[in-house]
Amino acid sequence: MAQPRALIVGGGPAGLMAAEVLAAGGVAVDLYDAMPSVGRKFLLAGRGGLNITHSEALADFLARYGARRAFIEPLLQAFGPQALRDWVHGLGVETFVGSSGRVFPLGMKAAPLLRAWLARLRAGGVRIHVRERWQGWTADGALHFDGAAGAHDERADAVVFALGGGSWARFGADARWMVPFAERGIALAPLRPANCGFERAGGWSEYLCARHAGQPLKNVALSFVDAQGARHTRTGECLLTRSGLEGSLIYALSAPMRDALEAAGSLRIELDLLPARELAWVEAQLARPRGSRSLASHLQGKLGLTGLKSALLHEVLGRQLPAAPAALAAAVKALPLTLSATRPLDEAISTAGGVLCETLDAQLMLRELPGVFCAGEMLDWEAPTGGYLLTACLASGRVAGQGALAWLARRPG
Repeated sequence: MAQPRALIVGGGPAGLMAAEVLAAGGVAVDLYDAMPSVGRKFLLAGRGGLNITHSEALADFLARYGARRAFIEPLLQAFGPQALRDWVHGLGVETFVGSSGRVFPLGMKAAPLLRAWLARLRAGGVRIHVRERWQGWTADGALHFDGAAGAHDERADAVVFALGGGSWARFGADARWMVPFAERGIALAPLRPANCGFERAGGWSEYLCARHAGQPLKNVALSFVDAQGARHTRTGECLLTRSGLEGSLIYALSAPMRDALEAAGSLRIELDLLPARELAWVEAQLARPRGSRSLASHLQGKLGLTGLKSALLHEVLGRQLPAAPAALAAAVKALPLTLSATRPLDEAISTAGGVLCETLDAQLMLRELPGVFCAGEMLDWEAPTGGYLLTACLASGRVAGQGALAWLARRPG
């Protein structure tokens, strides 16, 4: 019996993992990617330290996937955070748990891990073809590619698509795959930015931007009410941009913030500049006599508010801050900002939307296209940063690869 052949379309983490599983199962694997090299967004994610996964309890980990938890949970039960760490160790790369509970490779970088992985894939017989853009299906069902040597069609016994979302297009995730998928009748959800920045209605003054754009707002709490009337509150750090806010605190809440903004057309948030202090304490401190000191000096001396936090109060409330301690204290504890839009899709760390999960079986095969599997960020799920994205992408690639192996084993001889 001839050796079965599988095509992987997409050279990100999900595609590489599917290729590894299939090659280990004795399948001839050809992986195609449109970029000059594979794993480009993976390398980008590792520039500031590659966050592989998270060490929190599995129940808390699973809760990060929100409305798609039921879909993601079986994937993570098959290949969860600890299994991922063991897999990384098997590549000769040690990991450690940071102070936030996030898990990193010992050297913090993505490149050594990717090099070791690619070496193992090539040793296992995986053939990697770069600068090969998938253009869709031919009339008789072959995959049509446009490569450096020209256009060509490829056929295989099983196909795994792992084509990414629609952010950071210059690193390969440009969502062009949605056109042929839609033409084939595959149900898709529109792509939306996830883990993204937001724009403040009207932007910031040039004065604030010139002095503070790019600076962090440390130890603040963000609060808002979503479209269902539920209040969300989280403490952390965010970044003032020239158009609004981004950073870890924003990313952690970006999905409900985006949904609430889309539902209402704008979103009012409140920033607590002193989350560790009660309103009554802030008011009492501001009510103390300040003598000849300026209000700015009073804010610094009694509350420790300086720099960006002090500037933000003036930006929102005006040059003359409220003299009444109660009014000023209320602003310090709940500074109102109106957000008007997310930043563009291409700037987002990840995207929501894509191939509807309901179109796939438990092994990630398209129900309407037997032998065709999908994995990674091109599926309609999302998660915050913190290792959750990469873990689910790798888990989905593993399940899709195992599903393709099972499909090939079931084929009539």
